Amino acid sequence: MNQNAKGALYALIAFGIFASHDVIIKVLGGSYSPVQIVFFSVLFSFPLAMLYLLRDATPGTLIPKHPWWMVARTFAAVITGFCAFYAFSVLPLAQVYAIIFASPLLITILAIPILGEQVKLRRWIAVAIGLCGVMVVLRPGNSSLELGHLAALISAICGAIASIIVRKIGREERTVVIMLYPMMANFIVMAAVLPVVYQPMPIEDLGKLGIVAIFAWIAGRFLIAAYNTGEAVVVAPMQYSQILWATFYGLMFFDEKPDTHTIIGSCIIIASGLFIVLRESKSPGSEQPVLRTRSRPETGTSPRVSTFIKRRNPKK
Repeated sequence: MNQNAKGALYALIAFGIFASHDVIIKVLGGSYSPVQIVFFSVLFSFPLAMLYLLRDATPGTLIPKHPWWMVARTFAAVITGFCAFYAFSVLPLAQVYAIIFASPLLITILAIPILGEQVKLRRWIAVAIGLCGVMVVLRPGNSSLELGHLAALISAICGAIASIIVRKIGREERTVVIMLYPMMANFIVMAAVLPVVYQPMPIEDLGKLGIVAIFAWIAGRFLIAAYNTGEAVVVAPMQYSQILWATFYGLMFFDEKPDTHTIIGSCIIIASGLFIVLRESKSPGSEQPVLRTRSRPETGTSPRVSTFIKRRNPKK
């Protein structure tokens, strides 16, 4: 098996585990507020995050070099986490993934003002087509449009903002700073709101949240290995395998069958995303914002994978 095949396999495993992680979030979301789920997810992720941080030997303090960018990224990450967890709780898994898959398209747009990227006509057309795919999934004006759809869309937008800011400041900020600020903000904000929504949790549900943290850790390790082994243009599209996992899990556990609009919209979004990935891989002068941030939306509930990919992959 060559390096690209290994990288693709590692990525498929990673996104399969991430999908399992999201199933648990959906199960818990039927009984508990997203605030409570986010709070305990962060709490149980701290010990694992420390294992990441022990590998960061970069000298410096915990004071960010770009405080306003860090504030914006932290704010975006907190919103992303809450909205994503809520969307998974109330919507079919396949619909949530279809909408969140718009995030790389939004990263391409944000790369213009924030990174100074130049986007040519073909990529603009691909972005426009991809966003049309999102509209197919959302079906504006349809009576079935719910608050969960809005939450998923906000998660995609804020996830794109958080990701592109990492590309903006990531080379100058320490990994520990990039990682800890969103996690601490989530912990503090959710702790402040928790007394209002708290429901007692039996030990088995706390165990499920522990599994969520462990799954995020394991999947993150596989994804780092994937990008460090294979080329980004091969690894990045593996994210779309989550729609298959979502369909499988939805049918098995929640009796969810993707409707025609979700299937068509997903195909449009994925096709446009793949086109952009392939175009960026052939552009030697590009910073490749989509490829370099193609992991998981920034939620601030677990260590961010992309901060380690960018530092450890010499192919970037």
